[in-house]
Amino acid sequence: MKLSVIASTLLATCVAAQNVAFSFGSNKVRGVNLGGWLVLEPWITPSLWGRWASNPSAGPVDEYNLCRVLGKSVCQAELKRHWDTWITQNDFNLIKSYGLNTVRIPIGYWAFTLNPGDPYVQGQVAYLDRAIGWARAAGLKVWIDIHGAPGGQNGFDNSGLRDRIGFLQGNTAKEQLDVIKKVAEKYSQVQYRDIVVLIEVLNEPMGPRLDWNKLRQFTYDGWGMIRRAGPTWVGYSDAFLPLSKWNGLLAPSNKVLVDKHRYQVFSEGEVSRTYWQQFDSACSARHEFRGSNKYVVVGEWSAAITDCAKWLNGWGRGARYDGTFQSSRSYGTCADKGNADRMTQTQKDDLRRFVEAQLDSYETTAGWIFWTWKTEPGNRSDDWSYSKLVARGIMPKPPGSRRFPKPCG
Repeated sequence: MKLSVIASTLLATCVAAQNVAFSFGSNKVRGVNLGGWLVLEPWITPSLWGRWASNPSAGPVDEYNLCRVLGKSVCQAELKRHWDTWITQNDFNLIKSYGLNTVRIPIGYWAFTLNPGDPYVQGQVAYLDRAIGWARAAGLKVWIDIHGAPGGQNGFDNSGLRDRIGFLQGNTAKEQLDVIKKVAEKYSQVQYRDIVVLIEVLNEPMGPRLDWNKLRQFTYDGWGMIRRAGPTWVGYSDAFLPLSKWNGLLAPSNKVLVDKHRYQVFSEGEVSRTYWQQFDSACSARHEFRGSNKYVVVGEWSAAITDCAKWLNGWGRGARYDGTFQSSRSYGTCADKGNADRMTQTQKDDLRRFVEAQLDSYETTAGWIFWTWKTEPGNRSDDWSYSKLVARGIMPKPPGSRRFPKPCG
């Protein structure tokens, strides 16, 4: 036997021996999303849209159109600079030091395949692989989250394509399944299994606007693709539908869980609440998870109680809270929101109490993953930045510590 073959065999054996499975249901997921890195969102990194800052209406509204406007060579160069600097090994080390165990990494379908006419650029997979190595070095687990589908699955810029929902039309389901197959066949291999503990078939499909039967079939088929590739767990979004609606799809024993995202700022009814009404909503969240017969992880949530983060509702769009978004009323000013360095100690304490109430609720599930690890400063978005919230004493470190024991009573 050649020495190279012997070495490869020994390496595979060594990796397999070191594999430490993440036991969903026994081990709590406590993690953070790496938003705005391998899938762009203008509100997280508005500097990438800086050339249109003085005239937002002329700017592209999402990654698809950013690359379309810039052209592939310029877009490739700008995104490579961003990928090289936005997340590094140091971020993973800090995440671990803050008491977390998981990172969820959003990545679009276009990182793995480009469809005819796509203006997107590629190169993200090399950074995903690098991140898995960083996670291993830091002692963290990884969720791979396929965050965008062909045609756009929700109309949000986080799908890569804003204001369009073309997923499940034409050949798009098969195209997404082909991507899932590629991801599963690679990251279910033995050399990744100690780190990549779950693959999520698609982030936030807009269930109320999609054909339920097609969405259900796609989710089942996506699970099958991953299951045939190996033992990695499978995650799927609740798709903005009641958790109980998914109870007939797959048994919990199939190593599958539901990813529920829970925010309190994306409707006028929510931003119109008083602080204590927002707090009570956070406390009552634990009752929302009882309808599921599977493990549930709150895969996205934040510390925000307003939608004042600049461009949060989309590039060039205002906020519901101050009445600058569409036809919403005004409930206050955004000028003093989302900047942790300008908060009084009372304001920090209030936000800490709100965060702790959410944590206590989400700990009743199989775990939680905060959105997001960091945002660019000066954008009224500190209440979305885990790293900034920890630095200002608003997010508990470690996450089990409490300044307000049993805030919900």
